[in-house]
Amino acid sequence: MLRALSTIRTGLEAAQTQIDVTANNLANVNTTGFKRQRTLFQNLVYQNVQQPGALSSTQTRLPIGLQLGTGVQVAGTQPIETQGNLTQTGDSLDTAINGNGFFQILMPNGTIAYTRDGALQLNQNGQLVTANGYLMQPPITIPTNATSITIAQDGTVTVQLPGQTTATQVGQIQIATFQNPAGMQLMGNNLLLQTGASGAPNIQQPTINGTGAVMQGYLEASNVNVVNSMVDMITAQRSYQLGTDLANAVNQMLGYLGNL
Repeated sequence: MLRALSTIRTGLEAAQTQIDVTANNLANVNTTGFKRQRTLFQNLVYQNVQQPGALSSTQTRLPIGLQLGTGVQVAGTQPIETQGNLTQTGDSLDTAINGNGFFQILMPNGTIAYTRDGALQLNQNGQLVTANGYLMQPPITIPTNATSITIAQDGTVTVQLPGQTTATQVGQIQIATFQNPAGMQLMGNNLLLQTGASGAPNIQQPTINGTGAVMQGYLEASNVNVVNSMVDMITAQRSYQLGTDLANAVNQMLGYLGNL
């Protein structure tokens, strides 16, 4: 009975984790560039009471064994890297990556973070920054007297200046790609960090060697599907409910034995 309760506990903890992950997905349904996550499970170690293939006599072997499972554990949470829909905003500073890759962001501590959120702003120096004021890398400065800003699909940033008939290039957006983007560390604020699992970044010009194109006037929506997430939530809730029902049944059995 105690073994059953211990096994049930692992199932309840796993179901709770799945509910937490699904709730986070639903909470970020409107977050720019957000990638939904799924929960991966593994069965725990088995108690090998009777080894399959063990000798049952001097001439025969057991065709099956007796192996008792001890429950389940969460192996990890995997980001689903499918691209969200591109939503047209009309804002000249809004950019989306149509394809693979991340924008590079300089953090206050000097490290480089990565994001799919291209809702850019201008700071007091005319530099392109994120909503939190973090600088894009490489840095791009827009002149104060620029009358228009154009961002080409290859990342070239040009501006139109008064009295000039041709556009002036002021910068070049570069995109970082990773061998395993699912292995990057999530740090909030739509930012991710390189890890040993993700591999080193490969910095490329957009549209080159499989990197995505930069789309001006667009933002990438979250790839969360509300209907699928609600189904996942119901499934996790039912799993949790079944676990609690089973725990109650074991408790009643223990009470019956105690009365005896």
